[in-house]
Amino acid sequence: MSQPQFDESQKPMLVQHAEASEYAAFVQAFTDQHPYADPTRMRAWLLRCRAKFVSAYPNLYEWLGAPLTERVGRLYQEDYNHPRSPISYRARHYLTYLALRGYVTFDWEWLIATHHLVLEPFLPVLGYPTTLSSLVETAVNLGYEWKDARMTLQWAVSRVLLHLGSPHLCDIRAIHLAEFEQAIAHFGDRADVACFFGSHERYQQGIREEYLTDLHLLQTVLYHQGQIQTEPYRVTHLAASRPPRIPQMEAVITRYLSMRRLTDQPTTVEKTGRGLRKFVDWLAQAYPLVESWRDVTRDHVMEYASVLQTMINKRGKRYAAQSKYKLLSNLAVFFQDTISWEWEDVPLRPPLQHGDLPKLPKGIPRYIPQEELDQLMPAIRALPCPYQRAALLIARWSGARREEIGRLSLDCLDSYPDGTPRLRIPAGKTKRERIVPLNEEAASAIRLLQARRKAQRGLRDRLTGVETNYLFMHHGRLISTKYLFEDALTRVCQASGLTTVGNKRQITAHRFRHTVGTALARKGARLRTIQKILGHESVEMALVYIGLTDEDVRQDYQNVLGPDALIAGPGATMVQSGELAESEIRWIKDHYFQTELELGRCLRLPQEGPCECDLYLTCTKFVTAPAYAPRLRRRRRIEQELGEDARQHDWQREVERHQCTIKRIEQLLADLHEPLDGPEAAE
Repeated sequence: MSQPQFDESQKPMLVQHAEASEYAAFVQAFTDQHPYADPTRMRAWLLRCRAKFVSAYPNLYEWLGAPLTERVGRLYQEDYNHPRSPISYRARHYLTYLALRGYVTFDWEWLIATHHLVLEPFLPVLGYPTTLSSLVETAVNLGYEWKDARMTLQWAVSRVLLHLGSPHLCDIRAIHLAEFEQAIAHFGDRADVACFFGSHERYQQGIREEYLTDLHLLQTVLYHQGQIQTEPYRVTHLAASRPPRIPQMEAVITRYLSMRRLTDQPTTVEKTGRGLRKFVDWLAQAYPLVESWRDVTRDHVMEYASVLQTMINKRGKRYAAQSKYKLLSNLAVFFQDTISWEWEDVPLRPPLQHGDLPKLPKGIPRYIPQEELDQLMPAIRALPCPYQRAALLIARWSGARREEIGRLSLDCLDSYPDGTPRLRIPAGKTKRERIVPLNEEAASAIRLLQARRKAQRGLRDRLTGVETNYLFMHHGRLISTKYLFEDALTRVCQASGLTTVGNKRQITAHRFRHTVGTALARKGARLRTIQKILGHESVEMALVYIGLTDEDVRQDYQNVLGPDALIAGPGATMVQSGELAESEIRWIKDHYFQTELELGRCLRLPQEGPCECDLYLTCTKFVTAPAYAPRLRRRRRIEQELGEDARQHDWQREVERHQCTIKRIEQLLADLHEPLDGPEAAE
């Protein structure tokens, strides 16, 4: 039998039944194109199902207004042959035909609760092109498996098109996917959800996530095909909406956050909003009569600051001091901004100042010692995931931040004229791009990812707004830094034995950054070089790496205060003979690095007052060690040059002074068993 032709221009626009003859022509063509064992019997069954449905619901609005359990027909674990509402259940072929012909559209709830809705067998019979082939091809190029992609896309596409009452894929818009996502998220709030999925927990903990995953794949594929502009972003845990505790204060917060979104990053704005609402929640409980920000006083804020520590500790925060500081800092900035903007519903003066914030202890950079690096690197190189392996190698050799590495573009790697790999790090915390040299091992890992990439559309960068094809993309979306770093380091630390008693990893991604900075400082890199490579905003931030490392501290202590230390100078006798008391030795150790001179150290004790001696080479408290030998040689050479210049000018007293200094330096070098003609310190 020839395939019936349907005129698209005559597509009905009202909710209505199809004519019996029209549906019979479709059923004839449908059964002819599908290998049923008994096409005649199947044809008769489909027509009977349609006739019973039309008889039960002559007006389609009656069926659309019926309870969802009646419209779905067969509920959870009901027998196929004995469903609760057999008329609706057995009319699904007819209902699908009605939607594809534009006679009806279905609500999201029915589409979510109804299983086995597939459009692909209907489309060729109706003369429409199939929808899955191009979608599946795009999904495969994004890294999905063909079979999984086809099943997932078939579920999502069928339901969206049935909701639209259209067979055309091009009719799907981002707004439809957003509506579907919200419907999936809120379907679990229905009282009868157990009728369709067994239990509320089963839907919330399993089915809901599965449906959102399927929908996310459709959104990803349509984005990379250029059909929709909304970037693929999967929402698996929607924040529960709650009525505002104090509506008038909530309105100010909403207005403030909208202003901050113009300049701040979305995550920063989100954290700010959570911090402000935490204060409002506490205020609503402690002072229920306060209804406006204008009524907030300094006493309220300081009381909140005093109880905040207890609130944080109850939640088991690891860094209570930092958490308290951030919450109060957000509150202080909020007051300063809104008051300076002259908003009406805020205090006249800031009730919280910067000086009221808790003082945080300043730590030193925790680099990774060489012995731990030797354990760690083989485990990193053995990671099976190329994305995790590349991310950790880049962190190890570039010193870049986690967020910067996660946002590297596909073309981030090139080379200097001599062939050294060069990495372009995107604008991040400091809002500035930078270029740094890169180790060949990390460069090879990047080239491997570049070779694996197939053509796909980029994503809009959250800082620049430019559509960027990122290096760390898989399945059409940006890979999370949690997967690249936290998950990878947990696996690496467990494999290399770098875990604590509770099986927690000892290494964080940021410690690679400190390791690069410390290594540069140890090798004598200039301060400006450290600042450029690490992307510090000011030179002061890089100064911390110029400070002495733990190993340097140990060596200097041993060189001067150790039992076998080789030292010279007038103060050496006091140290070696044990004339210094234990309390004096302890004071010298605590303040040793504050007493460094050009050519050694000063051992003057606090009770002796400040040192007034300019010629510290002969001071009784002066002491030097072999580490200062290059400086001593350099000073000796300078004294020789100055002495020669004085001789040419016939300044006899100056010549004598320089000769005395040279003699004293030569004596110190001899006491240290250092040659006169060794290496000198750099200029």
